This record gives sequence, structure tokens and C-alpha cells, in this order.
Amino acid sequence: MRKSLACSILATTCMQAAEPTPADAWLAKSKIAPPLAVPTSLDAWQRQRMEIRTKLNELIGDLPPRPPVSSFQVVAKENKGSYTHETIQFDNGAGEIVKGYVFVPKNATPQSRAPAILYCHWHGGQYDSGKAEMLRTNATPVPAGPALARAGYVVLGIDAPCFGERNGGGPDGPQQKGGNGEMTAAKFNLWAGRTLWGMIVRDDLTALDYLCSRPEVDARRVGVTGISMGATRSWWIMAMDDRPCAAVCVGCMTRYEELIRAGMLKAHGIYYFVPGMLKHFDSEAVIALAAPRPMLFMTGDQDGGSPVEGVRKIGEIVSKVYALHGDAAAGRFENAIYPGVGHVYLPEMWEKTMRWMDQRVKN
Repeated sequence: MRKSLACSILATTCMQAAEPTPADAWLAKSKIAPPLAVPTSLDAWQRQRMEIRTKLNELIGDLPPRPPVSSFQVVAKENKGSYTHETIQFDNGAGEIVKGYVFVPKNATPQSRAPAILYCHWHGGQYDSGKAEMLRTNATPVPAGPALARAGYVVLGIDAPCFGERNGGGPDGPQQKGGNGEMTAAKFNLWAGRTLWGMIVRDDLTALDYLCSRPEVDARRVGVTGISMGATRSWWIMAMDDRPCAAVCVGCMTRYEELIRAGMLKAHGIYYFVPGMLKHFDSEAVIALAAPRPMLFMTGDQDGGSPVEGVRKIGEIVSKVYALHGDAAAGRFENAIYPGVGHVYLPEMWEKTMRWMDQRVKN
């Protein structure tokens, strides 16, 4: 009797667990792409890679041409001893003046060019922060700008749309700041035939243009990094441009189907969503475009915005793409999952970031 009762309870529990969720019902009535099918040859992958990149450019919309590097100006400069802290700005050609910070080591000169890092700040609902994240510990264990500069890197980071000095700079002006400003920017861009995400990446690529043009920068040794939204910006930059030679991405290694099934669309702001993308591929297709360049992902298995099942699936698929490149790509892709860790940047993660950049960018 007791055994039968236990089996009955177990069966009932399993039935309850198997009941479809609202997400299952929505997905069942939608046509979304299956996981990326990795071809068996490198030549086939190279063709597929170009098709994916072309489709991504189409999906993010009709973006204005990027402004030339001549549009950048240094508006302030401060001697910090081992490095110089510059404030730069440029007209992004889309209605805004964008500001950024550059950290230049004293030993970086046109005669002795230094490696560089494009730093992408996070979201975190901290709209007033933006580029100032590089001077704080609101997202990273140490102020990233000075720390990277002292380690010998020229570092550049800009305010993303709606953040830092761009908070309140959207089409509705200062009356709409924070999340409201982000929403109005997203609405405007959709009406203009493009996406807010596309404009974020466009401005990042404009910053990359400038960073690579700096006389004290070795454009062959440029990495990109960030946490959260900054991580997503980083792997999209790697996908859309071949110039960065390495990346470190903390958090936000998110496969969208698993995010939907976990009921965690709420974990990401409106900036994050590219219309029509899931009709063609999930995020592993974007991440795979970086191969065979070195990429390190570090994600907590308790990060609600990055369901761990999706993190593992991305890792499995992208590893196959790297394997197509043979022994030369061995060890260039790492998908580190931290047990019991949420959406945070641990000190040990920062130490690993520095080692990765020193081995893959500096040397």
C-alpha cells in the first residue's frame, strides 16, 4: 500500500511538472529556428558565417553611416601619474553628442604602441553611470579603466544610448530619463526602420574605429570586454567586426529559447530585442561568428537572465565551430560556469579576465 501510494504521488508530481507553461504555448504556435547546425567542414562554415553576419546586419535595421574618426575630439585631459585620463566626444551622426573616457598608459606612444581594450559598460538599471562605470566598482570588483591602464592597456569606453551623459538625451528630451527614456529611444528607432540594439552596437563600432586609429594603439592587439549588457555588446562586436582579437564576457551568455522557457524575458530591457531574430537563429549563431578568435565566457549558474541550460547548449554548439579551425583554435573558447553564483563579477573572475587579456591580447 505504501509503495503504491508513493508511486501514485511520484506520478502525480511528474504530471504536474510536465504541464505546459504559458511560454510553451507561445512557442508551440511560433516558428523559431532550431539550434544552430554546425557544418562538417570549415569552408562550409565560412560561407554560413557570412550569411549569418549579413542577416544580422539586416535584422538590426537601416543604421546611419558611422561617423569618421575625425569627428572625435579630446575635450579634457588629466595626468594620473602612471596614465592619462582623457574625456573624448563625437557627433554620432544620429542626433547625439557621445562622450567617452580614454585611459592611456604613460609608456604608450606612437613609437611604442600598446595593446588596447574597448570596455562596454553594463545596464543594471544604472542609467546615470554609463562610462563612469570604469571609475567605479558598481559592476566590477575594481575600477576597470585605471586597472587596465596600469596593466599597460589603452582603454576606451563610451556612454551607450540612454546612459551616462546620454540619459535624457533621447527624442523626448530630459523629461524622459531612465527606463522611460530607453523606451522612447526604442520606439523612435523602430519607426525609423532600425533597432535600439543596432544603434548601441553601431556606436560601439564607431568607438572601435577611433580606438584603432589612435597613434599609441597597436590595432592588431585590441580586446573587448564587459559584464551583463556590456558582455552582450562585446560578443556582438566580435560577431560584427573582425578587428578585435579577443573578448571576455561576464554574464548574459543567454540562449533566447531557454530564456523564454524559463519565464525570464523580464530579466532584459527593451534594448536587448532584435525583431525577427528567432526566425533565423538563436544567440549561439551570433557568438560563433567570433571563431577562431579567443573568447572567454564566465557565467553564474544562478544567473536568472542566463538560464544555465542555455549556457551549456551555447557552449556545446560554439565549441564545435571552434573545432572546425583545428589545433590552432585549441583553448581559444572557454565557457566557465560558476556554481552557486548569480549575476555578479567576482574578484576571481576579474583575475581570470586579466590573465586572458594578457595571454591573448598583450602577448
